[in-house]
Amino acid sequence: MARVIGDTCISCGSCAAQCPVDAIKQGDSHYEINPDTCIDCGSCEAQCPVGAISQA
Repeated sequence: MARVIGDTCISCGSCAAQCPVDAIKQGDSHYEINPDTCIDCGSCEAQCPVGAISQA
């Protein structure tokens, strides 16, 4: 199950830089995770400074 980025995202980009499969891209209002690409490794969640990432 892919992770999701919530509305508390501050668009810092640290999660995208950490993603080993390039599943995270800037969306309209904040970063978003492509669930088809995400391997659910958790690297992005550990990197998020505001805790905006969680399991779907």
